[in-house]
Amino acid sequence: MTLSRRTSQAAAALVVLGAFIGAPAHAQDKPKVALVMKSLANEFFATMENGAKAHQKASAGKYTLVANGIKNETDTAAQIKMVEQMVAQKVNALVIAPADSKALVPAIKAAIDKGILVVNIDNRFDADALKEKGIQVPFVGPDNRAGAKLVGDHLAKSLKAGDKVGIIEGVSTTFNAQQRTQGYQDAMKAAGANVVGVQSGQWEIDKGNTVAAGMMREHPDLKALLAGNDSMALGAVAAVKAAGKTGQVQVVGYDNIGAIKPMLADGRVLATADQFAARQAVFGIETALKALAEKKTQAQMPAEIKTDVVLVTKDSK
Repeated sequence: MTLSRRTSQAAAALVVLGAFIGAPAHAQDKPKVALVMKSLANEFFATMENGAKAHQKASAGKYTLVANGIKNETDTAAQIKMVEQMVAQKVNALVIAPADSKALVPAIKAAIDKGILVVNIDNRFDADALKEKGIQVPFVGPDNRAGAKLVGDHLAKSLKAGDKVGIIEGVSTTFNAQQRTQGYQDAMKAAGANVVGVQSGQWEIDKGNTVAAGMMREHPDLKALLAGNDSMALGAVAAVKAAGKTGQVQVVGYDNIGAIKPMLADGRVLATADQFAARQAVFGIETALKALAEKKTQAQMPAEIKTDVVLVTKDSK
């Protein structure tokens, strides 16, 4: 090969390389979206993950999805590490159901500072904590207080004034747990029922069972247990059975997971609320993708996008 031919080939290679380096992102470059959830041991979040994966598959070519969740509902440290890992992987957007409404805010601030768009689903970040960090994060999700009141109002039809009831709350530092408790309190106050205790079952079956059993021991004439999610309701149902009070102590939940449906059918659970787990993550992902496509900054995103929550009973279609 002659020197002149080698020189021309090298020059051509440099032109191609220069075009590649200097070129904007190619059309086939897809945004990477991270979905970080709470415990995947909870059927609600497993359903959420499956819904997100199905959406990504149906939208093949539009974006890539990295989905993960913690093992324990209260392991905020593990979830913070997941967020940091997503930042290190340089995702374009982060859709998160935070395990704690305040503890995750600094990690989210760090992600936003790196240019990552953040969308909040399921459990709302604490407004004051966000304000303190000078950030706005859109919340895409239902009104948990209104949803819990729907369930509580349905339960109230089988109660009379003065009846004693107990509330099994989720993780008490989470906004959605607080809102569901408030919704239950609203309904019980309207019905004239007596809320004799509010205790955390940490969103988990076993802890919900322990709390339910303790409440029934302390108040033998308890008429109902209002659980902040269906996992804790499952634990409450088992506690009611163990106490020999099936049919005497009503149980309600929240989330409409698959495991609760046979209990709705046979009356062991009176009602729950459906906030459409499979679509929750999808709503968040679509919000993030729209903002990316429109080249919006974090501050330009909407503050809130409301999604549906409905009452579910044995008579629901």
